[in-house]
Amino acid sequence: MKKEGVILGIDPGTQAMGYGIIRVKGSRMEPVGMGVIKMVSITDPYRRMSHILEKMYELLDTHRPDFMAIEAPFYSKNVQSMLKLGRAQGVAIAAALSRNVPVCEYAPRKVKMAVTGRGAASKEQVAVMVKKILNITEAPLSKDATDALAVAVCHAHQPSLFGNTSSKATSWEAFVSKHPGRVKQKTQAKE
Repeated sequence: MKKEGVILGIDPGTQAMGYGIIRVKGSRMEPVGMGVIKMVSITDPYRRMSHILEKMYELLDTHRPDFMAIEAPFYSKNVQSMLKLGRAQGVAIAAALSRNVPVCEYAPRKVKMAVTGRGAASKEQVAVMVKKILNITEAPLSKDATDALAVAVCHAHQPSLFGNTSSKATSWEAFVSKHPGRVKQKTQAKE
């Protein structure tokens, strides 16, 4: 199957949400658009979610992506911040799913590894590599936008993208058929 399509990358946030759109053609990736949905001036947290939803619909309807890749929230000791970030992420995911756009989620370390080769890379290193990979000459770009582009690039590097599947078990049924003895042993132990 030919590797071709549009990927919308999202770096979720409650004050600023980055987005980046890339087009994949074979091994080539090119930027289509990028930016930041700003919500600092919106004080009502529920109005922020509504604003994210409206802007997500605009992005989805304008660019018609084949996939949406979103960065997973990272662990934080501030529970309230995590809840707010999770809400923003959930609204973005729901918008994509309502437009029948498949969604994949990536941990920040996986995104950094895919773009820079280091899971502990800084935001600055990610931005430099994204600009190099996508041949972007504009300077400077918002870190939220480059983070979103990095998520899209990470998704483009996945072996299962566009129907190319790896030899790894991708479902419970595939695992059971590959390892019937292991599953049977665990079932017997429960009886």
